[in-house]
Amino acid sequence: MPALARSPRRLRSCLTALVLASLAPNPLFGCAATHAVVPPASDLPAVDAKPETPPPPPVPEPPPPQPPLRPELPLGGRELFPAYRLVGFCGTPGGPALGPLDGNLPARAKKLATFAAQYGDDRKVMQVFELIAVVVMGLPGADGKWRRRVPNSVVDDFLAQARASKGLLLINIQPGQSDFMTELKHYERYLREPDVGVTLDPEWAMKHGHKPGVFWGETTAKEINEVAAYLAGIVKEGDLPEKALVFHQVNRAVFREDAALTQVPGVVMIKSVDGLGPKGTKIVTYKILTDTMSAGVHPGFKLFFEEDTRNGGALMTPKDVMRLTPLPDYVMYE
Repeated sequence: MPALARSPRRLRSCLTALVLASLAPNPLFGCAATHAVVPPASDLPAVDAKPETPPPPPVPEPPPPQPPLRPELPLGGRELFPAYRLVGFCGTPGGPALGPLDGNLPARAKKLATFAAQYGDDRKVMQVFELIAVVVMGLPGADGKWRRRVPNSVVDDFLAQARASKGLLLINIQPGQSDFMTELKHYERYLREPDVGVTLDPEWAMKHGHKPGVFWGETTAKEINEVAAYLAGIVKEGDLPEKALVFHQVNRAVFREDAALTQVPGVVMIKSVDGLGPKGTKIVTYKILTDTMSAGVHPGFKLFFEEDTRNGGALMTPKDVMRLTPLPDYVMYE
């Protein structure tokens, strides 16, 4: 028997060496032993660690400020025509001969609404309260101007009623021997409102030495253009909707310069024909005076409850008025 077998102690040493060799990494194959490798303690998650708090959501940017609402007309929008047809009553407190707006305003407003409702067609109807704020007088007065002004309290009442009716207020000027600009500036605070316009009465713009009711008054295109430019400045400054600038004309003598009128942004000119008398006469006057209108000026038509019905005459009906050519954009009753 070989010597290895004959030495039990040596045999045990060899076996021990073989076992230890099998547990060590094999340099030939580059692989580790099959026993589990425990990772370092620093790589293990902590069992009692709290979850991270998520960051707060970003604060949204505030919305940009909204531009202020632009002033509009009482029934909406910023342009008068062709959206609307104006229908109004004229008058002043204590002057029943000057129109139906001389007394109980709420009652007058109901009557106006009845008339206005008859003019509805393809347009909305906007009611108009034409207050004669500067009234021509038969006497010169302390200042020699042959006119009187209504107090602001009266204008306030008319404006309140116009707003209750969602209508316009027109400040009518009969200047006597004053002038349109002087009288309008007296009421400028009201002209800065979005629902207040102007009416000029050339037949009561008297030359020096001429007595109202004896002579016809008259005005020029220069004077009307000056008023239009003044109103346009107010409209632009206040970003207001269009303003109506009405001038009444009873005959050719009181205004002769249609072609010289100048249109300005923000102001709508309306020539209101004031022909008195029966239907046939009024239609002829309307035809003559609208034939001379310059481009951009809108037609208006005036009816008189008393003067038109004298000697058995009949007031023209809304159907009669709506048959006129050109079709009026403004119909006014006095």
